[in-house]
Amino acid sequence: MIQMKIRIILPLVMPMACAWVARQERRIIRHGIRLNVTQTDDARRAGVLHPDRVRLQIVDEIPVGMPATLRAIGRRLDLVPPGTIGMSLRYGILIRSDAWNDRRILVHELVHTAQYERLGGIWPFLHQYLDECLSGGYANAPLEDEACGVSRVICG
Repeated sequence: MIQMKIRIILPLVMPMACAWVARQERRIIRHGIRLNVTQTDDARRAGVLHPDRVRLQIVDEIPVGMPATLRAIGRRLDLVPPGTIGMSLRYGILIRSDAWNDRRILVHELVHTAQYERLGGIWPFLHQYLDECLSGGYANAPLEDEACGVSRVICG
């Protein structure tokens, strides 16, 4: 049943999700804040190859500007839970205002940025991430597990 859901949903969601991520990334890069020296060091330790490209944006709620259809699918599948406090959109990272100074959250999102790089961009990262979350659940997704583990190591 789960595999059938993935085969049906993933092809429908991918084009819409990739377009949204690319739009948000461009907006954040244009208007976001550069990493400071400590954050740049954390980005390198998290595996980011190009920390100079990363920009941060503080927001009141995540996701921002997501099309209603995509938001509904994400909520229904618990991919973007209401309490989401950070989201990496490759080189654009959203951090909720109440977690702006939370180093662990930023490092976690920087690991996702490194994963985008390692996997070859938006489409390959999202495809693997969504497949993992839909197959075994968010808590059991290997990319998510890696981000949690690296964040724990870097932040102590």
